[in-house]
Amino acid sequence: MSNASIYLDNNATTAVAPECVDAMARCLREHYGNPSSKHHVGESAKMQTLDGRAKVAALLGATPPEIVFTSGGTEANHQAILGGLALSPERRHIVTSQVEHPSTLALLGHLETQGVRVTYLPVDGQGRLDLGALEQAVTPDTALISLMWVNNETGVLFPIAEAAKIAAAKGVLFHTDAVQAVGKTPIDLRKIPVDFLSFSGHKLHAPKGVGTLFVRKGRKPPPLLFGHQERGRRGSTENVPGIAALGVAAELAGQALESMELRISGLRDRLENELLARIPGAVVNGAGTERVGNTTSLCLGKLDAEPILNKLDRAGICASAGAACTSAGTEPSHVLTAMGLTPEAALGTIRFSLSRYTTAAEIDRVMAVLPGIVQTLVAEVA
Repeated sequence: MSNASIYLDNNATTAVAPECVDAMARCLREHYGNPSSKHHVGESAKMQTLDGRAKVAALLGATPPEIVFTSGGTEANHQAILGGLALSPERRHIVTSQVEHPSTLALLGHLETQGVRVTYLPVDGQGRLDLGALEQAVTPDTALISLMWVNNETGVLFPIAEAAKIAAAKGVLFHTDAVQAVGKTPIDLRKIPVDFLSFSGHKLHAPKGVGTLFVRKGRKPPPLLFGHQERGRRGSTENVPGIAALGVAAELAGQALESMELRISGLRDRLENELLARIPGAVVNGAGTERVGNTTSLCLGKLDAEPILNKLDRAGICASAGAACTSAGTEPSHVLTAMGLTPEAALGTIRFSLSRYTTAAEIDRVMAVLPGIVQTLVAEVA
């Protein structure tokens, strides 16, 4: 990708922050030891993991021992869900939503073949979850509630604090996939009774291949990978450069959260308002409820998203049709169809997701280019 490219696919992955690149390079040059080794080179690497752990914990309102480093969000989701079942072996029911990330839905689908019962809660036309339906779905057989904090396609926020309180009141473990929430909305786990929280570094300007599972003190889910590392909770030699970079990313996110949230949401709102004014029939999915400030899901009606995205790409603008895990474009988004969109409308939706590196000039460029692309394609199909 050239320096002139406009990158608005940050819910898929983010550019690695220069400060994180520096932290990784420093580890590779100077702190290359195994953190389990007792000599001074190993101790030097161990100090990097301790520092990264403390910084991640500070961003989440957690304590350092509650942080388990993983390879990313998928692994963290799987350990939380499988761990929640293992901690309540007499219970065989999980409650989730219809709009979860594919990494969660794929695992739950597999568990259903193993005799686990899963309740998939619906959402309304704005992507909102009904807390009453959540409460009614819980039974004495429920081992775990697993809900995403922020939807990766629409940016819609779920009421995680309230949902976690329902779980706690019913004696049910609670997991939240916070991959799209961390660094975009305030999180203080001292005030929200979640048992497990997962997120991935590459959504936060850290590199790919490192993530976190928060495990509430007192909860002891079994590991997916056995070994002595991470207090026996995740075997394998720690990814020291990745952990150091994730710590820096967490620190940067915490420092800039409030100001960046306001600036980015302002750019997103201006983009939405201008495109809605310039493109007849355009609709923002989830606009009627609370969303994180960086995401817009724009339905362009009967036009297919794929040729629009191809033309945007040729103009140097990177966007997506939804989740990168399901962006082949041949099947409508499960998130959008759960919200009531027709398959045609779902396939006609594009997603722009901004980051702290997004500029006003880049948004101006999108507003200048996209309406013309749409107009050309409308004329071609007319």
